[in-house]
Amino acid sequence: MKIYATFFICLVTFYTSTMNSQETPEGFVYLDEAIPDIVYEIRYAGEHNFVGKPITGYNADQAILSKPAAIALAKVQKELIQKDFMLKIFDAYRPQRAVNHFMEWARRKEDTLMKSEFYPEVKKQNLFELGYIATRSGHSRGSTVDLTMIKVEGCENVDMGGPYDFFSEISHHNTKQITAEQKQNREILRLVMRKYGFRSYSEEWWHYTYDAEPYPDTYFDFPVE
Repeated sequence: MKIYATFFICLVTFYTSTMNSQETPEGFVYLDEAIPDIVYEIRYAGEHNFVGKPITGYNADQAILSKPAAIALAKVQKELIQKDFMLKIFDAYRPQRAVNHFMEWARRKEDTLMKSEFYPEVKKQNLFELGYIATRSGHSRGSTVDLTMIKVEGCENVDMGGPYDFFSEISHHNTKQITAEQKQNREILRLVMRKYGFRSYSEEWWHYTYDAEPYPDTYFDFPVE
């Protein structure tokens, strides 16, 4: 009963509704339907992101994923709970129109509203060259997810050694700038994700793609409703 009570507290804190009024395209699923106890913090649906405003295409605090990836992620959640952790989702499927929004923002060099929080070490004009912004994203194929772990007891964020979407070397898996405990936390997540078919991205500790993604060559643009 204690764990289920904690789930309820986490869901009330981070996530407001499990009722989805929209239907996803065939082959996709709302993540909370595949993982009822999942916790959301969908950054691009609000203002707490590197742009500083809601991103085009994110019309709701929802996460959508291809069905195979969602099924695999449910297995990750089940195993992490046995270790007293849970998943928290920052982003999943990303419409192409959202990627276009990032591109337009990156070209406006004078717009540095969120620089101090998300990219203090990087000049905005170098974001393309450094690979932080690109014309396409694997998220738009529907099987990539940005996430972290929280503790079952108390719903606290696990210390990963750096914040989500932070454009810096400290976000890299092989960084030397984090403690042994922070590195171990990243490794706990990476190993469980790997076990169920997700590969990590070397430069972002939060970013994982399902190896057997069903749409490896298709970039979708339906909105997140």
